Amino acid sequence: MEPSKSHGDALKARIRNVPDFPKPGILFYDVTTLLKDHDGFGMVLNAMSASHVGQHIDVVVGIESRGFILGAPLADRLRAGFVPVRKPGKLPSKTRKASYSLEYGTDALEIHEDAIKAGQRVLIVDDLLATGGTAAAAVSLVKELGGVIVAVQFLIELVALNGREKLPGETIDVVLKY
Repeated sequence: MEPSKSHGDALKARIRNVPDFPKPGILFYDVTTLLKDHDGFGMVLNAMSASHVGQHIDVVVGIESRGFILGAPLADRLRAGFVPVRKPGKLPSKTRKASYSLEYGTDALEIHEDAIKAGQRVLIVDDLLATGGTAAAAVSLVKELGGVIVAVQFLIELVALNGREKLPGETIDVVLKY
């Protein structure tokens, strides 16, 4: 669910734009300035949770690392459990792994094998939908464990990068579009 135009403008005004980060030609949307603002953070959580209230979410899966920051309070608001999806080697118990492509090479995400039970209703959360690789890897992991994906929720979507194409058939909810 997108916020009203005035709320969207208020949120965008709280996001710092950093040119040429992490490399020349990239405009980085730094959400740390939004997260440190109590009112802005509250507006984000309200917008991200609104369309999922009453959907009987069992587990919120947060993708490392800003997906943890957004996903944990969303899980609390939705009265759901929280499960982290992390970079390889960060989880202490037996895991499942999914790889995804980067501009130069590949990376991977892992989830504990016992994190989701078959049939549980899952909301996947991350801060940014860009090319869609990390989200697609998280979707793959949840489905491999038998989870039912209710939606994939993002704070920001970079529309021109077509990340939605890597998430066919998934319900995608976004607060802000650039």
